[in-house]
Amino acid sequence: MQGEVEHCDLVAKRGDEPVVVVELKTTLNLELILQAADRLTLTESVYIAFPASAPLWRRHWRRVRVLCRRLGIGLITFDGDALEVNVRLDPQPYRPRHSRVRRHRLLAEFDHRVAGANVGGVTRHPLMTAYRQDALRCVASLMDEPRSLGEIREVSEVARAGGILQKDHYGWFERVSRGIYRLSPKGAEASERYAQVIAQLLNSRGGD
Repeated sequence: MQGEVEHCDLVAKRGDEPVVVVELKTTLNLELILQAADRLTLTESVYIAFPASAPLWRRHWRRVRVLCRRLGIGLITFDGDALEVNVRLDPQPYRPRHSRVRRHRLLAEFDHRVAGANVGGVTRHPLMTAYRQDALRCVASLMDEPRSLGEIREVSEVARAGGILQKDHYGWFERVSRGIYRLSPKGAEASERYAQVIAQLLNSRGGD
């Protein structure tokens, strides 16, 4: 083992085994991970090493492990005096495992939304989820007068209208009597705030 070889902090070699490169830092940060990623052009056996007390490791150790596994980078932690060294992860080729459940939810949400309601990276406005779009369709059906649940479902073309009105997640609806609903003051405000989105939703009927 030798230190500071061609800008690598530690380099080790045994027989015909692949060269091992270890990049050391006094804390865990992006620079350390980027350095390790660069060293993958030299060898497939690259580790990052840092104190176990590093704040990022203590807060997000699971996510750091996942990231390093995906990059094919090994993990080593040590105490302040480097008397206790732990190999947390050995470098190995990453073979991603897909989640069918999460992919199904992603596609279901994508297919149910009307395109153009959200802009990527914008955080000032609430995310226009498929659920919120359906709630706004229900708002649109009540803008003229109170209606029964059956009428709301028919006019809005929202199959889950019953659950949306009963849970009233956004506070947009009021029950006038058994099975009869109207807009609450918040609902009336939402009809104005989201007027452009509502118009888009109504125009997209039959072509989502």
